[in-house]
Amino acid sequence: MSDTGGPLTATGTAGERPPGIDEVLARVRAGYRRIEAREAHKAALVGDALLVDIRYAALRERDGLIPGAVVVERNELEWRLDPQGSHRLPEATGHDLRIVVICNEGYASSLAAASLHQLGLHRATDLVGGFQAWRAEGLPVEPATA
Repeated sequence: MSDTGGPLTATGTAGERPPGIDEVLARVRAGYRRIEAREAHKAALVGDALLVDIRYAALRERDGLIPGAVVVERNELEWRLDPQGSHRLPEATGHDLRIVVICNEGYASSLAAASLHQLGLHRATDLVGGFQAWRAEGLPVEPATA
């Protein structure tokens, strides 16, 4: 309850409506520049970006993998990419690393990129349209191995 006796919302103030997911996504995406599939592909080819696939296993098995992308389950993302973390991947070399987070359609990846920003990974971004946009552009995809 607030000082006025009204219930507190998720924002902590009485009477304010908590933001919906569309509003949260808009706010998050306003904080960085998202990247299109062809630009991400070029950046990865020249070593200017680390592609990180956060799709769950069933989607990777169904649709395939982006060659060279690192697969990190969403629930492990921050631990694996934090350059200061004890469970980091070898690729997590520093806070200046350009990371392109890829989900299936470009929604969960936006929230994941925002989370990486909170860890100081200021160049983290996500792929507009996700894996489905990558595939629609005819960019390389390889079958998942069992």
